[in-house]
Amino acid sequence: MRPSNDDDSSAADHEGLDGGFSSLDGMLQWAIGHSDPAKLKETAQDMQRLSSDDLKKRQIEIKELVDSMKMPSDAQFMQIAIDDLNNSSLSFEDRHRALQELLILVEPIDNANDLSKLGGLSPLIRELNHSDSDVRRVAAWVLGKASQNHAIIQKQILELGALPTLMKMTRSASVEEAIKALYAVSALIRNNLGGQELFFSEAGDVMLQDIIGNSSIDIRLLKKAIFLVADLAECKLEIVERAELPFFTNLSLLKSIVDLTSTTDLDLQEKVLFAIKNLLRLSTTEALIFKDFCDLDGALERMRLQLQDLMADEFRSDFAVDVENLRREVELIFHKKLGEVKQVPK
Repeated sequence: MRPSNDDDSSAADHEGLDGGFSSLDGMLQWAIGHSDPAKLKETAQDMQRLSSDDLKKRQIEIKELVDSMKMPSDAQFMQIAIDDLNNSSLSFEDRHRALQELLILVEPIDNANDLSKLGGLSPLIRELNHSDSDVRRVAAWVLGKASQNHAIIQKQILELGALPTLMKMTRSASVEEAIKALYAVSALIRNNLGGQELFFSEAGDVMLQDIIGNSSIDIRLLKKAIFLVADLAECKLEIVERAELPFFTNLSLLKSIVDLTSTTDLDLQEKVLFAIKNLLRLSTTEALIFKDFCDLDGALERMRLQLQDLMADEFRSDFAVDVENLRREVELIFHKKLGEVKQVPK
């Protein structure tokens, strides 16, 4: 049996045996508990006989010893990984390991700042052009994590020209690479007006249309694209004075979004409804386009019938009810926008 937590001597023994100490106090307690009292007394008397210069020298030696026993900081680990990425002769395995380490290390916002200060952004962006799709995938993932809700890092990555490369990667034959690239694109331009303008100047609406209009696309990529649409529309709602962007007038894209209401995936249905809701709330979108070109009325009615069947399924009824409530809200907003406010049938 393991010793109980209130056994101080056993706890001290285990702290020493596992090769590390939780604090200097723990190290001191362990040392005292495993020392000969007579020798300790003799050592103390020797220390009293030392001159002030000798004592200071001994203190420096002890500090250096303690520092050498400390684990490297996150910044030091990051610097090692960045140096590895800058090593052109590094093996593929070590390059991948360095990227995986950075992926973990950039999670805290302070570490993301350090990534930039240590010169880690440029080598990461360079890895986006690596010949191996998995290296490109993880590099995009790291950049996305580092820039998420971080305006300074977003700006720096955008200035280094990463966005067009990431947008191109969303069309990769590797689904996993495309997913992480789209994640990074979303993280880079979220709540960032400069990034969004650059996104549209690089035909971001066409990129989204290529994904959303592709019936054979991986559903994970589809969900990320729809989420990005909803997020961009919401950002426009919050900043009404910004100039109109082509995304909101791309009729093919709008129709592709409405067509996705026919999906049988409830989670995707919910995301599509949120996107349509935000688009309808924009003063710049035209209700008649949703009515005549996109057939939103027909799409919402077909969804209503589909959800009725799902609400009878005991395993999916709760989620189906939530989606139906959202569908009804979208329908009301649509009819109000048309100037045809009416009671939505139950």
